[in-house]
Amino acid sequence: MTQGIENKVVVITGASSGLGEAAARRLAEGGAKVILGARRVDRLQAIARDLSLDEDAVFAVDVTVADQVKSLVDRAVAQYGRIDVMLNNAGLMPSSQLDRLKIDEWDAMVDVNIKGVLYGIAAALPHMQRQKSGHFINVASVAGHKVGPGGVVYAATKHAVRAISEGLRQEVKPHGIRTTIISPGAVATELLNTITDPVVAEKMRKTYEKALPASSFASVVAFAVSQPDEVDINEILFRPTSQAY
Repeated sequence: MTQGIENKVVVITGASSGLGEAAARRLAEGGAKVILGARRVDRLQAIARDLSLDEDAVFAVDVTVADQVKSLVDRAVAQYGRIDVMLNNAGLMPSSQLDRLKIDEWDAMVDVNIKGVLYGIAAALPHMQRQKSGHFINVASVAGHKVGPGGVVYAATKHAVRAISEGLRQEVKPHGIRTTIISPGAVATELLNTITDPVVAEKMRKTYEKALPASSFASVVAFAVSQPDEVDINEILFRPTSQAY
């Protein structure tokens, strides 16, 4: 499927693995011009080689640093003259019981999962307003719809992503900009590796026993991106068929 995807300029954060990598591969195969940002540049370079991308399609980006996210988007616009899609994908999930008092991990989730999305919006919005077109895709989670023990702070950050995205949707209507929230359930990524609380880690491993491949997320992204300009897919929540939570 290339209709609606081909030649679109797509900036993806957290593109070095998991959901971001899968989306990058799917959109590039559909003819999009993908620009990839993440902290692990070696992984990005390997993906770029696989996809026959130019070296200037990958950038070292820490989404907790607003200037780095702005530079990523500005360089994409300088290279292609526009930005069609901003996929705010970078995220962390070091879930734990609140009484473990893992405050550093709370801070990291707030910085990456909330501020990272806001910084992506701040970087791309002026360009999209000038163009009178564009599409924000912000990655939330099933945890942005349901709160469970051991995942309180993570859920709070993903609820925030949904609130930010809905407010953005309403504000950008005069500029012809589209917004999509994607809330995955259990999808196989490296997120489980960030959980340091052994009790929560074991619980999450059971939830993820029948996790979907990351390509399922890429298919959802491709569906949202490929819609005609007058169609605004605002939110998609998907899970494995077997997932109750």
